[in-house]
Amino acid sequence: MNATPAETSGSALRALGGLRFSKGHGTGNDFVLVADPEGTHTFDAHQAAALCDRHQGIGADGLIRAVPSRYLPEGRELLVDTPAAEWFMDYRNADGSLSEMCGNGVRVFVHFLRTEGLIDLPDGGSLAVGTRGGVKTVVRTGNDYAVDMGPWEFIFPGEASAKAMDSLVAADGLEVPRPALSVSMGNPHTVVALAELSELVGTRLFTAPKVDPVPANGTNVEFVVPAEPLVHEGVGSVTMRVHERGVGETQSCGTGACAAAVAIRHWAGAEAPDVWRVNVPGGVVGVKFFAGPGGHEHVELSGPAVIVASGTLS
Repeated sequence: MNATPAETSGSALRALGGLRFSKGHGTGNDFVLVADPEGTHTFDAHQAAALCDRHQGIGADGLIRAVPSRYLPEGRELLVDTPAAEWFMDYRNADGSLSEMCGNGVRVFVHFLRTEGLIDLPDGGSLAVGTRGGVKTVVRTGNDYAVDMGPWEFIFPGEASAKAMDSLVAADGLEVPRPALSVSMGNPHTVVALAELSELVGTRLFTAPKVDPVPANGTNVEFVVPAEPLVHEGVGSVTMRVHERGVGETQSCGTGACAAAVAIRHWAGAEAPDVWRVNVPGGVVGVKFFAGPGGHEHVELSGPAVIVASGTLS
């Protein structure tokens, strides 16, 4: 007889008995965090999914292992060009799948390193963090953190530049598929603009929206309502919900907030601002566009990070 999901989850957790962990979140996007300064912990997809299970595990949108970059092949590659990226955010989604990057997660990651005493980061100080989406620089700003998320780009550049839309998205609660724009922030996003907050509330994200064409590695889908007026005192404002690939709906998504600001700014035209406020179910994050190295436009994500608990697996 095959093992039930509960038995599989229980077995995966028992193998991790004695593991120290913390639980943290960034605007409601929550994570199980494990410090691994010696590079001795490894997690497979089953173990990560068991830890993130909200009924039979700790519960989280993802698992973050804080490990020195030198212990991972991906980390060693980054150290060649960026020796300062000593710490690597080894991130898995709630279903156990590997993910390139998480904007809320990297803020919580740096706060976790601080609370564990693994780094000393004064107010205004910066830290280079290795991720599967490249090196990200995080700056502490009081109790918040700002992250240079790097350059953005259209996933389907020809279609986007010609039509401002490149795909259609169907979701439960929307009567017809809606046009959308796909944006890469190191991981894939597809952004849908809705006209009213009532539409946003009525969109049901229990199941994954259907995207056509879907980016090669799947996509996160953001549903966004622009504020009215869109810009107030030089700051753009939108409200967003998101269905994350490999997770489901989450209270926040940092890279998704950046992608949403990219898309709405693109649709708004040349007079659109460079500073944005993105309202998500778990709070508010800031997005700012600035000129990066080599003439590429970068995106900065800012917001809080909180550690709520620490413990040991029985």
